[in-house]
Amino acid sequence: MIQVAILDDHQIVRTGFRELLSEDSAIVVSFEAGNGDEALAQLRTLQCDVLLLDISLPGKSGVDVLRSVRQRHPNVKVLILSGFPEESYALSMIKNGANGYLCKDCDQDELLRAIHTVANGRRYVSVRVAELLADEMSGTRSGVPHDALSDRELQVFLRLARGESVSDIAEQLNLSVKTISTYRSRLTEKLSVASNAELAAYALRHGLMIQ
Repeated sequence: MIQVAILDDHQIVRTGFRELLSEDSAIVVSFEAGNGDEALAQLRTLQCDVLLLDISLPGKSGVDVLRSVRQRHPNVKVLILSGFPEESYALSMIKNGANGYLCKDCDQDELLRAIHTVANGRRYVSVRVAELLADEMSGTRSGVPHDALSDRELQVFLRLARGESVSDIAEQLNLSVKTISTYRSRLTEKLSVASNAELAAYALRHGLMIQ
């Protein structure tokens, strides 16, 4: 049996995915969670082979949760199931440790196929993600700067773009203010922006935030 956990902040979405998964006799839902802290707490005590992870969450984002899972539960496979299109996050999430990326409007067969694929230790790449990877490798897609950010850089970037202060981010990520300031300087250089407002504008322009 494949033990699957569903992390999404919308109850109706979790219920829908649970119903879809119930039609596969090889899959059982281990638990559901509405936020990152709840999911990480349950992972400490409950069996989970595959975590279905949304990106846009209250508190800890999907980027935060992915980093924590990779550090604390390396055997758990993470399948991103997001409302953001592949162009926004797929390559950066896969480069930072996700085992696959799907949009929430995928059909049932693809979702089940993806779960079985990552549960068996392989990465699941949708047709669109495969196209993005091929374009990047061939040079026909130059890529976007945020695709090259590390998981920690992406964490800090998204929090700054949401308007969080350096001190608040430092407290949330258990890092020093100086360290976060260093990350901010690195981000402004890598993304070619000059201020937090421009970081937010970049995030909106590239579809990394819900307006």
